[in-house]
Amino acid sequence: MNHWPDLLMATVRLDQKSRAIVRSISDSFIDALANYFGSGPTDIELARKQHQAYSDALSQNGVAVTTLDADQNHPDCVFVEDQAVVIDGHVLLPVPGHESRRGEQPPIADFLAEHLKGYQICKMEPPAMMDGGDILRLGDLFFVGRSTRTNDAGISELRDLLNHLGHELRVLDIPSRALHLTSVASTPTDSIILAPEGYLTPESFGEMPEGCEVIMMPEAEVYGCNTIGLPGNKVIIPQGYPTVQRTLEEKGLECIILDMSQIREADGSLTCCSIFY
Repeated sequence: MNHWPDLLMATVRLDQKSRAIVRSISDSFIDALANYFGSGPTDIELARKQHQAYSDALSQNGVAVTTLDADQNHPDCVFVEDQAVVIDGHVLLPVPGHESRRGEQPPIADFLAEHLKGYQICKMEPPAMMDGGDILRLGDLFFVGRSTRTNDAGISELRDLLNHLGHELRVLDIPSRALHLTSVASTPTDSIILAPEGYLTPESFGEMPEGCEVIMMPEAEVYGCNTIGLPGNKVIIPQGYPTVQRTLEEKGLECIILDMSQIREADGSLTCCSIFY
């Protein structure tokens, strides 16, 4: 991996979520990998309507959304989160953990290189592997999941970058019945981690910074633990998870609720479908 230049980069806060990349759903989406939440999409047109509603929800809440063309040879290409990680003036291009997904990266890398002039592009090399979906950020504290898609070599390269930037990294072991860390946890605000019982515990995350907390949800609402926090005390959540909704509303958040049923059938969640940059 590249050596990090001696630069001090600003922290990307919740209120700086102003731009995002999404990618259209491929005609081959029905063949997307599915081993965890779903058994495979069954209705591509419904999936496209749900994905459009997702893009619209971002746009209507102040996010400038760019939609990249689908790649018909890559059924999972809609799940852009795994292909690049933007951290404080750096773009980390990981080696995706499933070999079938590695060809999805070039147009995303090209777009970010074009639009993030001056950012350091850091390209991971095998045997390191990592999916962006295994990285979770809470302020200046980062968590990474050791999973079937992210190995110790990948974690080591991420740690090198974060050490350079002065950020702490904590490693969590992801249960074999979960795909990624963000499949089972998210940060609806800069001070809350939402996680499900039966998969993780508050202790999994270690001692929280002052003013931050881990809120546990029922195991049955694991899919609802993947949320997208937005500026203005808003949060996008999937439809059908009443405890998640009630908990976040009690925290003073306005919930924007989306039907993600066909995305879920491909093991995808809300955060999987965008990269904020």
